[in-house]
Amino acid sequence: MKKNQIVLMLLLVSFSFSLPIFAHDASGEHKPMRKWMINNKQVNGDFFFSSYNQVKIEGANHEIKTYPLTVFSKVDQLYISEKSAEIAKLNKEIPILEVSQLTNKKAAKNSSEKFIIPSFVVLFGLTSLSLHLKRKKLQRYSLAILAGGIGYCLYSFTDPTVVDSAFTPFSPNVVTSWDTDYFYVESKGIPSTHDMMVGISNHGWQQQVPLPHCYTETNHWSIPLNPVMAATPVPVNASHFVRGAIAIAVNGVPVFNVYTNTGVDSYLDGQLDFYGGHCGRGDDYHYHTAPLHLYNQTSSTLPIAYALDGYAVFGNIEPDGAPMTTLDANHGHLYNSTYHYHGTANAPYMIAKMVGQVTEDASLQIIPQPQGAPVRTENWGPLTGALITSCLPNGTNDGYNLTYTLNGTPGYATNYSWNGTGVYIFDYVTPSGTTTTSYNGFLQCTLLANILNNTNESEDIFIYPNPTNRNFSIQMSEAQQKSVKQISIYSLSGNQVYSKTEYEEKMDFSNLHKGIYIVKINFDKSEFIKKVIIQ
Repeated sequence: MKKNQIVLMLLLVSFSFSLPIFAHDASGEHKPMRKWMINNKQVNGDFFFSSYNQVKIEGANHEIKTYPLTVFSKVDQLYISEKSAEIAKLNKEIPILEVSQLTNKKAAKNSSEKFIIPSFVVLFGLTSLSLHLKRKKLQRYSLAILAGGIGYCLYSFTDPTVVDSAFTPFSPNVVTSWDTDYFYVESKGIPSTHDMMVGISNHGWQQQVPLPHCYTETNHWSIPLNPVMAATPVPVNASHFVRGAIAIAVNGVPVFNVYTNTGVDSYLDGQLDFYGGHCGRGDDYHYHTAPLHLYNQTSSTLPIAYALDGYAVFGNIEPDGAPMTTLDANHGHLYNSTYHYHGTANAPYMIAKMVGQVTEDASLQIIPQPQGAPVRTENWGPLTGALITSCLPNGTNDGYNLTYTLNGTPGYATNYSWNGTGVYIFDYVTPSGTTTTSYNGFLQCTLLANILNNTNESEDIFIYPNPTNRNFSIQMSEAQQKSVKQISIYSLSGNQVYSKTEYEEKMDFSNLHKGIYIVKINFDKSEFIKKVIIQ
């Protein structure tokens, strides 16, 4: 057999092995009057629309009802994801990768794994032959193919519906979405399942307090869906990633490097509360150790966090339910062809080295990631002798009351709240008196899912014209006008763009961009929510 025939044969064999890697198909169909399982009850209707974990179903009489995504069966949730992706594609909105494509791509990758080893054998043989024959052109091509094969092994694709399942138990305090490159998480950075700040030692409190921050819109968390392993993993230590987060917990709270910018282990130094968290200079709450306590609210086989390099973080159980196996030097391992980290109670707690490729900026933080908006400008430091006894929401749910003792003496507190105009009031309480300081800060946002979960429209309240080009009027009874506590306007991302504490009939919004907004009116004992369109 001639040399060129041998080379051609090897190329064909190599190509045949590589075909399964790229093969996939996609299909879909529409079934009118689908039978949905909602809260274990059958509901007949057509899929109408889904946004921010709220699903609208159109019944036989064309009535449209809204349900939270979480009340649907798992099969229905998958169907909703598929239809939402199709609609987004047709309307040329954010390029969400269709579930059918994701499933096929994952299946194609799984089916191709059994071909990887023989393919490399053939590719290695082809490369060796080209070197033996001293055919430079063939050497270039075979080496390029071999490098591509190595790159494929380093490449990992993450199904966003799988990622979403980890965050679902903590909805609506987290809002999720995705495109072809990133999985996005919106939150306010405040845990809903445990208290904060209690447990910090008598030298560890930096006098910061937890404020909700708006990790929303473009200021959201971004998890790569196509993580790539770094040639040299970067250590998570006192020299790298000492500013900002290295991961986002599935309850929407960021996770920082356990080492502070002063080079100390924050856990061993007593700076953390009972849940491994505390507040930074921006009054932003975050964890510094693996949030293993989240397994009290979620399945032991689901991740508790996702690193900003795209890889998941589990506890002491593998994704398939098996006990955790031996970890590598990065505090993770490749398991069933997928890499992930594990959280433990002892150092390095969660991530020893960043396995995936990340970008670290000059301030030693991973980018992209959202930024908080500090309200207080003082340079607070440690308050030696202070022991925090509680940090609880106030009675009006617009602030917190943090109490502490100082060198064993009670009667100390930092009580703070905010209003609809972005003013933050801090009362610094001591046994001898109270000092009050006000700060101008950002408008507090409300995650859209929280608003829509409580949708309530009254037949005797009218907002018109809707749509409107500039202004609209709110019509209600005189008794309702007197009981108005607050009128708020939110963007679709949940950011508050307007607030007023009394009834106002005519409202001018010529300063707002065109789009859909949410009008929320709070009364003494009820609330009214309505979508309006500004053209």
